[in-house]
Amino acid sequence: MTAAEPVPPLPRNPLLAASGTYPFARLSTARAQVVRRAETPTLIDLGVGEPREPTPELVRRALVQAVEDEAISTYPLAVGLPELRVAIAEWAGRRFGTRLDADRHVLPTLGSKELVFGLAQVLVDRDGGRDLVAVPQPAYPVYERGARFAGAEVLELPLRAERDYLPDLDAITDEQWSRLVLLWVNYPNNPTAAVADRGWYAEAAARCRAHGVVLASDEAYSELWFTGGAPDSALQIADDGDGLDGVLVVNTLSKRSSMPGYRSGFVAGDAALVDALKRYRPSVGVAPQAVIQRAAVAAWGDEAHVDEVRDRYRAKLAVLQPGLDALGLRDAGGPASFFRWLALPDGWRDRGWAVATLRDPAVRALAATLTDGAPDEDGSATFAAALLAHGVVVAPGGFFGPAGGGHVRVALVPTLEDCARACERLQTLAAA
Repeated sequence: MTAAEPVPPLPRNPLLAASGTYPFARLSTARAQVVRRAETPTLIDLGVGEPREPTPELVRRALVQAVEDEAISTYPLAVGLPELRVAIAEWAGRRFGTRLDADRHVLPTLGSKELVFGLAQVLVDRDGGRDLVAVPQPAYPVYERGARFAGAEVLELPLRAERDYLPDLDAITDEQWSRLVLLWVNYPNNPTAAVADRGWYAEAAARCRAHGVVLASDEAYSELWFTGGAPDSALQIADDGDGLDGVLVVNTLSKRSSMPGYRSGFVAGDAALVDALKRYRPSVGVAPQAVIQRAAVAAWGDEAHVDEVRDRYRAKLAVLQPGLDALGLRDAGGPASFFRWLALPDGWRDRGWAVATLRDPAVRALAATLTDGAPDEDGSATFAAALLAHGVVVAPGGFFGPAGGGHVRVALVPTLEDCARACERLQTLAAA
């Protein structure tokens, strides 16, 4: 090849372009655009669902001790440390009353996101005609992205308020059941904060078993709720792990124990499926570091810090709620997680604060960033852009798919003081 000849483009998986920019990466870009504007107040970020509570002292102490004790660092095994598997099994027994065999039913994971993305890689069988993955809508985007990168087609199951944000399994046709390999559910739900009870889990598991489909339950927010009792789990459909045929439950310490940077979670359930994951995971190198696993043992063994963090989220909601009410944002979701799923106020574009804000071309540019240049048909990105211009970050409902239209999601992760400041800003806007 001579210097004058064009250099051919390097190959890329077309799914990278087809999937677009990850929604919360767009939110980061929009935040950066606002920060560069000198007149913008310091941002209060209610958009990204990343816990910002202090990691419990007992966890930090356990980590430091583990580092001190590990004079020689070795590659972590994909099956995880036996003591961590035991700690997880014992926690599940205390919390849900289900007896899990630590060796057969439990597998530590690198947080929960890697398992959510990678599970379809283990299950999808395109040559065998099992090439369909069902995901809720609206939803955490990684269920769909993981399925598509595994070569599967995606079946969206709408979550509607009139059905308590539970998917309508009767809407799945016989032909779809015959192709379906994996059904994702997520309760407490992100973004709607809805919950499911054990009766619904049992019904969903029975339906999936009848068609040879894996029911995967993402329960990352199981330990956080504002009102009512503790949320149920798919683990409760059986007294022991051998009654969880075809069922996998995913959980994490990121939310429960304010440990997002530690990347520590687990998957538990059907022993045959756990065994398949044990055979897959050494190839992708996602075992948590041993020192992190030892810190996780301490976290799963303590509930006092979880009670404290739950109370802090409730306090944050109490101080923010008057601002949400003043702006006319209506609670449209459930009682759990640390999210509020809020319907946009009717006629919000005609309100004084919005009319003035939307005249600014920079705000329209922010909305285009949030939609990745696509039309903002549901208005949630424009609403989020307008709030962002006034220093309050929320997540557009459109980030979670078309069914999220007309909503925004608020994450109660800033400090109590910042939630109070956000309330004041929203009240000031409402009065404009």
